[in-house]
Order: sequence, then structure tokens, then C-alpha cells
Amino acid sequence: MRIGVVAPSTPIQADTAERVTAIAAALYPDLRLDFHPQCFLVHKHFAGDDAARADAFAQVANDPAYDALWFARGGYGSCRIAEAVLARLEPAARAKTYLGYSDAGFLLAGLDRAGFPQLAHGPMPNDVWRDGGEAAVVRALRWMVERSPDTIEPGLVDGEPAIAFNLTVFSQLIGTPLQPDVAGRVLLLEEVSEYMYRIDRSMFHVTSNPAVRQAAGIRLGRCDPIPENAPDFGESEEDVARHWCTRSGIVYLGRADIGHDSGNHIVPFVRRSTRREAN
Repeated sequence: MRIGVVAPSTPIQADTAERVTAIAAALYPDLRLDFHPQCFLVHKHFAGDDAARADAFAQVANDPAYDALWFARGGYGSCRIAEAVLARLEPAARAKTYLGYSDAGFLLAGLDRAGFPQLAHGPMPNDVWRDGGEAAVVRALRWMVERSPDTIEPGLVDGEPAIAFNLTVFSQLIGTPLQPDVAGRVLLLEEVSEYMYRIDRSMFHVTSNPAVRQAAGIRLGRCDPIPENAPDFGESEEDVARHWCTRSGIVYLGRADIGHDSGNHIVPFVRRSTRREAN
């Protein structure tokens, strides 16, 4: 198997690639893990300018020698290239597995909207630096190589229609050409380092969308850390999720084992055409 790593958002350091490559080699000696040189470029905030990031993504996605494309890290930037990249993808790109989360959600959403079948929200190489991050990298590799069942978010039923995003990213892509169809799917959302009032505002926006209201339900991942605010918001992230789900008529289905941490589990994107009703 051969996995290509690209960075559509912000750059990684060479020691990230070295550490992750060593983990992969110990786990799967026959696996080839290629970090595209673009991952290490620096242009202002980004891993190279928009053209360089788009070129690297399209190159790996369209190369039939690669079985998977792994997003190097999040940050910000993939929304700037997503539509241009999607327009360049060839048939070979559709056969690949794509794994990432956070800012990668913009491209994953666009790929899902285009009908790409092997997409997932899950750990990325730069997570290796988190506390317990090696376990996250191993989880990602085991899913890409073996589709190991124990890497999947434990609350998901096998084959359950589902899709997952960072809350702010999903809120921002609503109403754009990247917005995916969530009808009949459980929508898992996670957040990181946002004030409670911003979480509340994003949940208002997400649950107000008529298309999102066709989801089978919402599950909430971790939102830690949540900065302190003055005055205190007075509600937890789960209080907020329940509030907006109730107001919008979306079923709230509880918590999910995803988030910006080393415990982040895999959520394969699975489609379904019919809506799941609440019991």
C-alpha cells in the first residue's frame, strides 16, 4: 500500500514526517508513506501559496500509484483551494481513501458532495505531537491499511450513515458549493478552543439550515479546551447542543468520541437516502 501526505492548509516540520514514517515502518514494513515536499513549504500562513497547495493535492489524488491521501494537519487554508482542486480531479482520485479533520473538512465536504466513497474524519500526522499522539497516528494507519473495527468511533453502528466535522468549519461551509448532503445521516460535530458563546452561535447557524434539519440526528464530540469568558455563559456545550437540536427538531443523540486530541476516533462518511427517526 502507498499513502501520500499533503498539506492543503498549514505546514509541518521535517521531524513530524520522520517520526510518523518511523511509526508506520514499525507497524507495516511494506507500507510506503510519502510526504509530498509541499508539506514543508512556508508562504505567509500557509504550506505554500494557493497554487502550490492545490497542485500537490491534485497530483497525489490523481496518481493511481497512491491508495490513500492523508491530510498532514489542519490550521487554515483548504477552503481557499477546494473548488479549484475538485475541478481538477480525475477518475483515479475517486478510488482513493481520504483521511483528515479540522480544516480538512472543507475538502472532505466537497469530496463527499461529489460522491467520493472513501472519506473519513480522523487523526492526521501532526497529531503525533499531542499527548498520546502516537496512538492517534497508529489508529489512523490501522484504519487506512486494515479498516480495523476498533479504530471506529465506538458509538457508531456498523455501516451507519454518518458524517463528521469540526463545528466551526461545518458552520462556515454551509451555503457554499462545498456543503454536503447530510440527509438521513448522523452528523457528528467537535470543536476546540472556542468560547461557549461562539459554540452557541455556530450551533444556531448549523441547526437553522433546512438541509441540515434532514439529518438523522446530531452527536457532539469533545469541545475542549473552552476558554473562560466573562460573564460566564452559564451552559455547557452539551446544554447548547440539546437546546438548538430541540428548537430545530433535530434529534440529539448524545456524545461522540471525537475531538482535537489523541483520542479522536475514525468516522467513515457513509450515505443513506432515508431519514432515521427518533425512538
